[in-house]
Amino acid sequence: QVQPVESGGGLVQPGGSLRLSCAASGSVLSGIGVDWFRQAPGKQRLLVATISSGGSTYYADSVKGRFTISRDNAKNTVYLQMISLKPEDTAVYYCNKVGFQRWPWGQGTQVTVSS
Repeated sequence: QVQPVESGGGLVQPGGSLRLSCAASGSVLSGIGVDWFRQAPGKQRLLVATISSGGSTYYADSVKGRFTISRDNAKNTVYLQMISLKPEDTAVYYCNKVGFQRWPWGQGTQVTVSS
């Protein structure tokens, strides 16, 4: 069974940067669309960014201009580059394939933006 694995989170000061990685054991990511979501404590999981199989991208308004989603097919990895981080970006970040039939959710990676 495919299992997404997120990594790259951590504690960063406001204005800082992080790059998250999404790998998926048992699946080739190059031919599918991938979403990044985030879930803050006590809140719903929200879509942050999407990259299609063809490379088209979508961003939530709250991260537009600060986050960049990309893929490295040779490494079978999808990235989320985050700059100019704000305290409200604090959340657990998850990746999953686009569509109704999602993979089982991974453990996510914690991003904490705080001084």
